[in-house]
Amino acid sequence: MIAGLQAVGATQAQASSGLFALCLAVAAISITLTLWLRIPISFAWSTPGAALLIAAGATGHVDFASAVGAFLVCAILIVLCGLWPALGRAITRIPKPLASAMLAGILFPICLAPVTAVVTLPQYAIPIVLTWLVLFRLAPRWAVPAAMVVAIVMILVSAGGSWTENAHLSPQLSFVVPHFDPVVVLSLGLPLFVVTMAGQNVPGIVVMSSFGYTVPPRAALVGSGAVSGAAALFGGHVINLAAITAAIMASPEAHPDKERRWVSSFSAGVFYLVLGLVAGFATALVSAAPPILITAVAGLAVLGALIGAITTALEQPAHRVAAIATFLVVASGIVVLNVGSAFWGLLVGGIVMAWLGWERRRSVPRT
Repeated sequence: MIAGLQAVGATQAQASSGLFALCLAVAAISITLTLWLRIPISFAWSTPGAALLIAAGATGHVDFASAVGAFLVCAILIVLCGLWPALGRAITRIPKPLASAMLAGILFPICLAPVTAVVTLPQYAIPIVLTWLVLFRLAPRWAVPAAMVVAIVMILVSAGGSWTENAHLSPQLSFVVPHFDPVVVLSLGLPLFVVTMAGQNVPGIVVMSSFGYTVPPRAALVGSGAVSGAAALFGGHVINLAAITAAIMASPEAHPDKERRWVSSFSAGVFYLVLGLVAGFATALVSAAPPILITAVAGLAVLGALIGAITTALEQPAHRVAAIATFLVVASGIVVLNVGSAFWGLLVGGIVMAWLGWERRRSVPRT
């Protein structure tokens, strides 16, 4: 998250504020909707969205005020999806192979970071990767948290005692005046909206339904979009329905009694408040680390998401060419007319899918 905000121009103070604002937003919506609906509905900041920010920052300089404007546009579109069901249906009808391929293309360069880090900073990266690999075999749920702990130790070793200098360790909110740059909105805001809806909100609703819970789309989308807009003014990108953590909170692991599982998501909201209190500490620590080291940990964290996105993108043989075209364009990181590769990948994939689909329909003999 912090790496993503800093990639699009946030200062250390602004990244800390963004993290704090997102923690408050997740806490507010989780606690409120859980108490109202009495179901284990859970929210989180958009991890694919954070990956998109890192990818956008790698393609060129982005002014943070313009990024905040893109965040606000994304939040407004999410609210509109809740208020205007037709728009929500249109977004959810984006072909799954293309949406998944776009997400895979965004995640791919980040997942290469552990490899790069092992070569460029072996003394710090190798212990992180080995910790992740060993625990992924023995205790998969603890692999990424353990790798993060080792990364913190490595960062402290590399930074010495200087990392707290000029750092605001107490949580602070810093207001950012948004700037609406059409190019940034198109290359960052719209892809952020698509990956949040297709990669998080829609799977979140599906996961909840698989455990017998019905999520009211209007309440979830309008609520999360509204608090995302508020968080954006203080540097946060976007929050959404959780999918992976929702599977934990809505499952019998949370409580044998289905009617009592809402306590888990309520508790998560409370713990997000606690997490927000250490936002300044976390940002100072990340800012003191070699950037490749932070991206390497992020790459390990989203490796499962990359595997899932690639699997989904290629599961339909008829659309594999379109999905691969989308993936290649997005992963290339190209910038055309100052618009990033996520938009162009989705556009190219849509054209390829339409062309091949038309060719197949034309080749079917008429009866």
